[in-house]
Amino acid sequence: MVLLTALIRVLHARFHSPVDIVTSGPWSEPLLRGQPGVGDIWTVRSRKTPYWLSADQRRVVRILRGRGPGPTWYCDGSDAARHLLTRAGIAREFIVDVKDHPLQPGEHATEQWRRLAQITPAAVEAQGGASPLAAAPAAEIAAVTPGCHLEVGDGQRADLEVWLRARGISGVPLILIQMGNKRTMRRGLRRLAVNNKYWPNERWADVLRQVRRRCPDHAIVLLGTGPEYSLNREVMALANVAGLHNAADDLPIPRLGALLERADGLITVDSGPAHAAAAVGCPLVVLFGKALPSLYRPWGTAGADVKVLCGQLAGEPDMLGIESSSVMDAWASLKLRSHARPSGRC
Repeated sequence: MVLLTALIRVLHARFHSPVDIVTSGPWSEPLLRGQPGVGDIWTVRSRKTPYWLSADQRRVVRILRGRGPGPTWYCDGSDAARHLLTRAGIAREFIVDVKDHPLQPGEHATEQWRRLAQITPAAVEAQGGASPLAAAPAAEIAAVTPGCHLEVGDGQRADLEVWLRARGISGVPLILIQMGNKRTMRRGLRRLAVNNKYWPNERWADVLRQVRRRCPDHAIVLLGTGPEYSLNREVMALANVAGLHNAADDLPIPRLGALLERADGLITVDSGPAHAAAAVGCPLVVLFGKALPSLYRPWGTAGADVKVLCGQLAGEPDMLGIESSSVMDAWASLKLRSHARPSGRC
């Protein structure tokens, strides 16, 4: 959803109207609510639930049907939700489907979304000059800076300040660490075959010790969601250094955005927080596994420094091929947001 801000911002520039969004999952609404160009957000908790058993799906169909057919961008690689558009009476001619416009060679994901936002649905194109939607204002689109963008509101900053005071780190420079990902604690196992973003606890602990030596005045905050709290705690015990703060028990999306905006830098696996960091201008070192950095490298409109690390095992991309020394080399060269490095220190 962070990547999709590249599409939302161009659509908003084209149509001079808020972009309404139908989404699934618990993270999209708190992430996008109040963002530039975003209108109403309707959440479907499950796309796979049978239609007649899903009040969310029926509600969204009623809303869309009441609006009538109009330009629609379908951004899901699966067809699981296409039936909602059919039930709402939105014909194929009104839909720009991402599957019909695959990635071009060397194209970054945000560039693909930016390109899709400039495609006019066939039904609108057929109206020619009779529709104000048919002609994209090229100058306004060109003025939309490429990449992802998230704005942090004053309310988020005020909430963060209260939170930081409660944890005793208000006014202290911050470094953030994101060790886990959505598969990290699934079914209680961290090294599942499907978890190609796993990096060993011992290496994370080594990174924490080295960051602490290099940046003695910073508070180091470990990010994550509730299930990652125990992972953070285990690595903190291994590292055995002072000034570590486990935030995975109390970090809703709006607060995370404000924290990323406030921090000097982030070390993370390829994850949602990595993209959110770039979107708010937080410099970061990001560890990649099997995903392609050329496609998913964090890219924010603020132009924050991003250091990408890739590893290999047996000739194949693998995060386990990245050593902690490589992470610290990248960190040493990262342009932190606000603090200089006298004598090699943060």
